[in-house]
Amino acid sequence: MKRHLLYNFFNGSRDRPDAKREDTTPTLRYFFKLLARKFWRLLSLNLMMLPLSLPLLAAVMIYTNVHTTPTQQSALFAPLFGASMIESTPKSDFLLDLFGAQWLVPSYNTTGTYVGIGICIAFLALTFGWQNIGSTYILRGLVRGDAVFLGPDYFYAIKRNWKQGFFLGLIDFIILFLLGFDILYFYFRTGSFFMDVMFFASCALAILYFFMRFYLYLLQITFHLSIRKILKNALIFTTLGIKRNLMGALGLILLTAINIGFVLLIAPTGGLLGVGLILPLLHYLAVAGFIQVYAAYPVIDRYMIAPYRKAGDANEETENPEPIEAPDEPSSTDPE
Repeated sequence: MKRHLLYNFFNGSRDRPDAKREDTTPTLRYFFKLLARKFWRLLSLNLMMLPLSLPLLAAVMIYTNVHTTPTQQSALFAPLFGASMIESTPKSDFLLDLFGAQWLVPSYNTTGTYVGIGICIAFLALTFGWQNIGSTYILRGLVRGDAVFLGPDYFYAIKRNWKQGFFLGLIDFIILFLLGFDILYFYFRTGSFFMDVMFFASCALAILYFFMRFYLYLLQITFHLSIRKILKNALIFTTLGIKRNLMGALGLILLTAINIGFVLLIAPTGGLLGVGLILPLLHYLAVAGFIQVYAAYPVIDRYMIAPYRKAGDANEETENPEPIEAPDEPSSTDPE
């Protein structure tokens, strides 16, 4: 009896009535606690997610190294510039500074430039889905508290979802490209009623799709669904999880603002390229993905996983269980 009591005293994993278990309710307080606990794992994951940003950085480097031509943004630039050349006054200098901003339009006049840009875009488009699937699978495990092995789990998720993940990523990439193109196209042609309506409509669609992307790859790795149903359910969850979606968007805005503020803070010191771009690359993608998954997964669990779990427990108590009616079937990639 004494030996048994001594064993219980030193056994930290025993269930005691007075033992306090950690509250894992997905609240804002638990988010910061979980983020601090998993931060170093996120830094390691971020290194695996760098291929998502390296093509964009390569495109930026190509843009900054080709010949550019200054192009005026406002039609008032030419007369104001002429007036300032005739007689420079404080008023003319102020107006020239106000309306004298110019775009640096690149002139892609070499074959190597087109080839480099094409390789960057093709690589990003072809691997976009696989990279998002692998990182989302790991982020889901971190949010749920599962045992996560970065390398094996990353490539396991890609292997089990390589075909559908490729097409989903390609569709996602095309939609993002079209939305960005439409916003820029209509922005520079605003002034008429039709163009203004199209610009705001493009912005509204971009915001809607921004929230849908919280759920796209989570649904893909968690359930057996067609791409059409993934898009449909992501649209539904955009409404059902509006509170968590807004909190997630606020977190992404805050994270982005901190990184931009850091870059602007060190820019006058001359360390913009050396430190300002390197430090955000070490954490931004993984932390941003963690915010999205933390905001979206509890919504999916509430409406699609918890009903299965409750119905399954109820059917185990009957001799002839009836089939469970639910919107979707759990995927074989779900370790549960």
